[in-house]
Amino acid sequence: MNTGTSSPILKQADDQSRRLALLTDLQQSPLLDARQRDWLREELERTKRGMQGEREATFHINSEFRDAEHHVVLHDLRLEVDGEVAQIDHLIISRALRFYLLETKCFSGELRINAQGEFSVRYGEGREYGIPSPLEQSRRHERVLARLLDKLEITGRLGAKPTFHHAVLLHPKAIIQRPNAQDFDSSNIIKADQIGTWRIQYNEKNVTGLVLVNALINLHSMDSVRAIADKLLRLHRPVNPLELPAFMKPKAAPPTAPTQSPTATTPDPALKRKLVCATCGQKIRFTEGKFCWNREQRFGGFQYCREHQQQVTGGKG
Repeated sequence: MNTGTSSPILKQADDQSRRLALLTDLQQSPLLDARQRDWLREELERTKRGMQGEREATFHINSEFRDAEHHVVLHDLRLEVDGEVAQIDHLIISRALRFYLLETKCFSGELRINAQGEFSVRYGEGREYGIPSPLEQSRRHERVLARLLDKLEITGRLGAKPTFHHAVLLHPKAIIQRPNAQDFDSSNIIKADQIGTWRIQYNEKNVTGLVLVNALINLHSMDSVRAIADKLLRLHRPVNPLELPAFMKPKAAPPTAPTQSPTATTPDPALKRKLVCATCGQKIRFTEGKFCWNREQRFGGFQYCREHQQQVTGGKG
């Protein structure tokens, strides 16, 4: 979603309402086995937490940058380069080609960081689980983004390379247990409402005289920065919100399921988890696919458009 060239906020997060509706509707299906139900419950919780965390972070980032004169902001940017993917929650680009990659996390427990920079989440009942480092995740995204900028030949003046900077944004009510700063610097793990203060402190700590001189040499116009952001926007590849893992496809129809006429062509099994009519190959609406999905004995696990639903069932509704 582009909010117009007058605003530094050039892209908002992609709409997740269709995925949320899909996951919610699927919970009512009688065709799921125990593994599928467990995955569905966890995925629904992950999706809700992710949406909550990104909404909170987006609000504070937009509040901080809505009147910015030297930055542009892109939320929820997904880039693919040479088979690798970078899912960047929030990207801020400055006129000095400083790229800030902000990773959003929303945990239902207490975040703990040890002296080795290892992350875990502790829950109220005493359970504690290790989790991947969100900072390392953001750095992996940096490598993909840097490769893409090279391909697009985006550099500063005199061939200077863009620079990359990272922070992890947590919910403002999050609890964080940190190690001694001398053992591991966790100052880039912040609560989302601290983004303005963090930016000031980060620049004071990292922008030395030499860095400032280089930044002034490489300063781009806002039109140039917007042009860079537009190039990245054109390469945004959102995830299909209706995509499900292969093991979530409907179970095979039982032997008692009615079969098609002998002259009918057996549909391609790969169509069982696609919103595509198994007869005519045309895309169908989610409501049509859901109707067939919830009537597996009638349709054999395939989806059909409304016209071909009647042909498969012999005209019976």
